[in-house]
Amino acid sequence: MRAGPISLADIEAAALRLVGHIHHTPLLRCQALSDRAGCELWLKGEHLQRSGSFKLRGALNRLLLLTPDERQRGVVAFSSGNHAQGVALAAQVVKTPAVIVMPSDAPQVKLDATRSYGAEVVLYDRRQQDREAIARRLCDERGAVLVPPFDDPHIMAGQGTVGLEILRDCPDVDAIIVPVGGGGLISGIATAVKALKPSVRVIGVEPDVASDAAQSLAKGSIVRIAQPQTIADGVATQSVGTLTFPVMQALCDEIVTVSESAIASALLLILSRAKQVVEPTAALALATLTSGRLALPGRKVALLLCGGNLDLTTLPTLIEIAAQG
Repeated sequence: MRAGPISLADIEAAALRLVGHIHHTPLLRCQALSDRAGCELWLKGEHLQRSGSFKLRGALNRLLLLTPDERQRGVVAFSSGNHAQGVALAAQVVKTPAVIVMPSDAPQVKLDATRSYGAEVVLYDRRQQDREAIARRLCDERGAVLVPPFDDPHIMAGQGTVGLEILRDCPDVDAIIVPVGGGGLISGIATAVKALKPSVRVIGVEPDVASDAAQSLAKGSIVRIAQPQTIADGVATQSVGTLTFPVMQALCDEIVTVSESAIASALLLILSRAKQVVEPTAALALATLTSGRLALPGRKVALLLCGGNLDLTTLPTLIEIAAQG
C-alpha cells in the first residue's frame, strides 16, 4: 500500500540494507503492565537499539545511500537528541563527517552521546532560533548533505522496519501504539503494517501540550504550534512533515493525547515494574492506556518503547510531575 512517498518495497529494501548494522529489538512482556492496561501488552524495545533509540534505522538507511562524493563532504542534521545520536553513529559507520544542530537545553546525556560518536555539535536557542535554517546554512557553507529528522522518504522507510519486526515477532497483534513527533516513525510503521495486515490499528500518541498531529488530522491540513514545553522532548515538534502527514491521514487510525502527569506516571511504571530504563517519550504509548484515554480490552497491543536516553538527574522532577496527576 502506497499512501505517500514510500511503499512496502522501500521498507523491505531498507531492512535488507540495515542487516548487520542494527539490532532486531525484542518484544518484551510485563504481566503487571498488561494487568494495569487491561490488555496483552508487548513492549517493542527500541530503547535497546544501538544509539538508544529507533532513530538509527532511518539515519543509517539514508547515509548508506550517500554517494562517495557526498560521504566525503559530510552530513548535517538537526535534532533535540535521538536523531542527533542516530546520525552521529550512522556517520561513524559510513565514515563521513557529521555536524548536528542541537538545542542548548537538550538533555546532557544526549549531547554527550552525540559528541562521543564523533559528531560536531552546534548549539542553538530553540525559543529564538530556527534550527532548520541553521542546518541549511551549514550545508551551504560546507557542501554537506542535509539529513532531516523525519520528512525524508529514506528516513521514513528506515523507521518502517520497526513495523516489519513487530509483525514478524507478533503476527496476531491487534494494535500498535506509536509516539508522534514529526511523523516519520508512525508513517513508516503504518505503511509497512497496513500493507501486510490492514486490520491492525495504528494509533499515534502525543502530549496534550504538543498536539500538532491531532490538530492537523482534525483540521485536514498541517497545523503549526508554538514551541511546546513537554517532558517528552523527543516529540517536542511544532508540526508534522509535509511528506509524513498524507501517510498519517491515509493510514493512521487515531491520534490520542495524554497529560504530562500521565506520561511521568507511565514512565515510573516502566522503570519499576518492567525494569526497563526508558526516556519520557517512550512512556507515551503506555500512558494512553494507564490514563484511561484509550481502552483496548483483551487486545494484543504492541507499545513502542522508542528511546532509552534518560537523563537520570531529571528523575526527582519526573516523580513530582507524576504526583500531580
